[in-house]
Amino acid sequence: MKRNLLNHLVPAALCLCQLLSSRQLPAQTALVKGMVSTSTAPVRYASVFFEEEDNPSVTFSALTDSAGRYQLAFDLTSVEPSPAVPTKFELGQNYPNPFSSATAISYQLKTQTDIRITIYDILGRVVRETAAGAQSAGVHSIRWDGTNTSGYKVVPGVYFYSMHAGGESQVKKMVLNQGGDGIPSLPEHYTAAMVRESQRLQRHGLGVSFTVRIDNTTNTFPRIISRQFVQIVLQGDTTLDFLVDSLAVPVSTVYLDSVQQYIRGFGGANILNWRPAMTADQIQKAFGAGEGELGFSILRLRIPFNADAGEFGANVPVAQLAQSLGAIVFASPWTPPPALKSNNNIVGGTLKDSSYAAYAAHLKAFADYMSNNGVPLYAVSIQNEPDISVTYESCDWNATQMLTFIKNNGPSIGTRIIAPESFQFRRAMSDSILNDSAAAANLAIVGGHIYGGGLAPYPLAVSKGKEVWMTEHLELDTSWAAVLATGKEIHDCMNAGMNAYVWWYIVRFYGPVGEDGNVTKRGYVMSQYARFVRPGYHKTKCNASPQRNVWVSSYKDSISSKVVIVVVHTGTSPVLQAFVVTPGLLSSFSRYTTSQTGNCERGTDIAVTNGGFNTVLEPSSIATFVSK
Repeated sequence: MKRNLLNHLVPAALCLCQLLSSRQLPAQTALVKGMVSTSTAPVRYASVFFEEEDNPSVTFSALTDSAGRYQLAFDLTSVEPSPAVPTKFELGQNYPNPFSSATAISYQLKTQTDIRITIYDILGRVVRETAAGAQSAGVHSIRWDGTNTSGYKVVPGVYFYSMHAGGESQVKKMVLNQGGDGIPSLPEHYTAAMVRESQRLQRHGLGVSFTVRIDNTTNTFPRIISRQFVQIVLQGDTTLDFLVDSLAVPVSTVYLDSVQQYIRGFGGANILNWRPAMTADQIQKAFGAGEGELGFSILRLRIPFNADAGEFGANVPVAQLAQSLGAIVFASPWTPPPALKSNNNIVGGTLKDSSYAAYAAHLKAFADYMSNNGVPLYAVSIQNEPDISVTYESCDWNATQMLTFIKNNGPSIGTRIIAPESFQFRRAMSDSILNDSAAAANLAIVGGHIYGGGLAPYPLAVSKGKEVWMTEHLELDTSWAAVLATGKEIHDCMNAGMNAYVWWYIVRFYGPVGEDGNVTKRGYVMSQYARFVRPGYHKTKCNASPQRNVWVSSYKDSISSKVVIVVVHTGTSPVLQAFVVTPGLLSSFSRYTTSQTGNCERGTDIAVTNGGFNTVLEPSSIATFVSK
């Protein structure tokens, strides 16, 4: 079993200082370590390049790690030109071995390839792991400081390290000996006096002078202005710290003390009898908030025009299970009973003036039935899309009819009212209700759809103390660009001050859950909001970077003080983005990203320094940052 574990490498997350050396580590090794930092933060994954001034063909390089540290090793007494490109993949023995504090592991690559590294204990359990990414052909090294993935020192004993490069892999053994040989103690600072002493020793043939260059790599963060240091003389083990300047990075500021709208939630519809009822597994996928689930908190139902127990009752099981997972339930009618309409038909026509009270009783009957069966409705709509002519269940309403019904018959329904659910969130229909004090008193939620228009702030509704819900939208296109656009659409709805976002069918090939029961790419994009921005959070003021195709919204929970930042990046290249959170009381964020190749993938935690952090945004992706 241990052999199987060691022969199958897994992606890794070692907190290692990765070294890119121009040759194999010699038997007698001098070690140079240190930190690269700006005036405010360590610099992660920067290139540290040493070149011998008298012999430019001799070079050594390293990458700083996630804490800005680097370390490299070379023989100052026997410098030779760099060898040719290796002809095979080979994993070297760690040095020193046994070790007590840290050890370096050398390896050579014959071609550029991605490498993955895993360290196991004697029982085959993973201790630490990392995916170091693409490495050039040549000889390289990595450093392990004897800690596990949680940052704690592991116990002395035998360990194995495995490396996978391309289609090849190798395994070797090493020994951590608490009292044995280890990396020697190094000076804490490389002072000017030490430099002068090194120069004196060099003049006597005891030192080697190097030029040191600090540069950005693809993943350097924060981005820096490249800098060169000359006449750095080394004659043995030492510590060299380098101070560099950071490049100007676009900043998105999150203002936690500037609170905006309450977030009621995110959700979708289960419309019976047009579609089969959702299964228990599909409901769990949609309304559960765990890994691989959507985190929806709103379920929309259809109110049947046929007021019998069979049609009413068909809605109960799905609603009960969704509600047990924390969802609220609201319902929309597509048509009143035909007998109450001007044309006695389920398609088109209007509600007869004489039928207003009967229609209110019909809506109340459905609300009462659901409540009596353990699913009290959060709200009831008056009409789905009253302002569009279609060939399926429908009913036409104008603004005056809607106002009159809500004003005179709204209270008899016995639950919150949503209106007008216009197909383009047309203000003409809702303004008349809001501007009539008696009608406005009976309206709880201004709801609407955004098919071709209507996605904009609604200050009149806010001034009247009404929530604003986007209660239906869909997109049939399932290409990645269209799927990511749904994430941008949610951003736009939140940025317009809306309290809720409700998709059309939950289960559909174009929806968040596919016909096969699996979460779709669109579902994972939606989960970047729904799983983490929970009911009860408030949106906060936040500025985005639209000129760079970066769209940012931020949220906080006033009870737990948790902060969530959601970033939609529609650009085609990686970009560096800085975030400042004020007041700056947070220590770190967890990161989750959905891209064309990943589904709400958990990334490395990001530390907050001086109230902010910088990160590289993947091209064409949506990322959620959750405070810890």
